[in-house]
Amino acid sequence: MEYNSTREKLIIPEYGRNIQKLIKYAVGVEDRQKRTVMAHLIVDIMSQASTAQRESGDFKRKLWDHMYIISEFKLDVDGPYPPPPEDVLMEKPKRLPYKEGDIRFAHYGKNLESMIKQAADFEEGKEKEALVLTIANHMKKSYLNWNRDSVNDNMIKDHLELLSQGKLKLGENVELNSTSEILSKSRSKRKFDPRQQKNNKKRRQNHN
Repeated sequence: MEYNSTREKLIIPEYGRNIQKLIKYAVGVEDRQKRTVMAHLIVDIMSQASTAQRESGDFKRKLWDHMYIISEFKLDVDGPYPPPPEDVLMEKPKRLPYKEGDIRFAHYGKNLESMIKQAADFEEGKEKEALVLTIANHMKKSYLNWNRDSVNDNMIKDHLELLSQGKLKLGENVELNSTSEILSKSRSKRKFDPRQQKNNKKRRQNHN
């Protein structure tokens, strides 16, 4: 009995082991003309295993490239396309840069920072005061989602002033929602989440 752990590693698994064996056999054929004919036949078989890619314009070239790769670039034939450069295939892909947008405090998120910038442009008045208080309460809630061990209103006010570059300030006597109130609402929302209730109902039905 032959186990996969003792077999040769599949270089491109989608073509299967038999294709890989055929290519390896073709590499050992001494007559170049016969080797070339066999390579064309192998590509035809590979095309039947790759029906999903047939719509692409360079489908045939990909098959020939894959055959060269599976042969570990040892297959020397008169094909319609030259083998792909081996050194390029061995290169590691370039790392894609991730633009974080210079988020000052990750736990508040980029959207909240955008809200603070927009609120700073509001005209002074009760509407702006209510908006700033709402933003501060949301900041406290976001902070509690990140760290429930320590949070105080003065810290949230300092962060609000810092993120708004001093344009938004809350008075010393302004009180934010209490930590217990925020956490209680959060637990209540999870408890009465309709989607969660629906899932719980399904589980009970399946159990019964």
